[in-house]
Amino acid sequence: MREAMELKVLNTGGTETGEVVTLRDDIFGAEISEHAMYLDVKSILAHKRQGTHKSKTRGEVRGGGRKPLRQKGTGNARQGSTRSPLNIGGGTIFGPTPHAYDQKVNKKVKLLARRSALSSKALAGQIVVVEDFRFEHIKTKPFAEILKNLGLSAKKTLLLTPEYDMIIARSGRNIEVLNIMTADTASTYDILHSHTVLVQKTALKTIEDTLG
Repeated sequence: MREAMELKVLNTGGTETGEVVTLRDDIFGAEISEHAMYLDVKSILAHKRQGTHKSKTRGEVRGGGRKPLRQKGTGNARQGSTRSPLNIGGGTIFGPTPHAYDQKVNKKVKLLARRSALSSKALAGQIVVVEDFRFEHIKTKPFAEILKNLGLSAKKTLLLTPEYDMIIARSGRNIEVLNIMTADTASTYDILHSHTVLVQKTALKTIEDTLG
């Protein structure tokens, strides 16, 4: 593990508040396991697949109840249905069928993957801690201003909050570069898929309780 990292807390104006937080080295300074992150992300993406693909076999396509040719005397191969996979309009041989793509990853690997993802962001200097903020009304403009003040208006940003806030969630949902999640639900994929992880100060405690 690396030495504990300290980050300065910023306010919504983008300036330092004078407060410094220490990131736990077992979460933000852990040894990075690329294999664990690979397994977890692979599982998450596989779970997103619907698996509803389907093609019809010769027994499911319409028609084909009549024998197309007489059995003998034509010089052709014997055929019992016009819906043979060898004919136009016929069924599909070994086509796709509905099935689940879920891949199981055990809890320890998932925790290791999330710690590794946060540690990689911390190592790259892509974690920003901001003081807690709230909005009285659902407004996108002040949210966009905060991102601009923090220099994140053009960067894919994951905002981690200590708990779900409907006003914050709805205020930021139209900002294309922003993804808002509670700190205990953000997955390895969510963390790695963002350029910067913006953490509200009290959300650090939620992360520690979840991954510690």
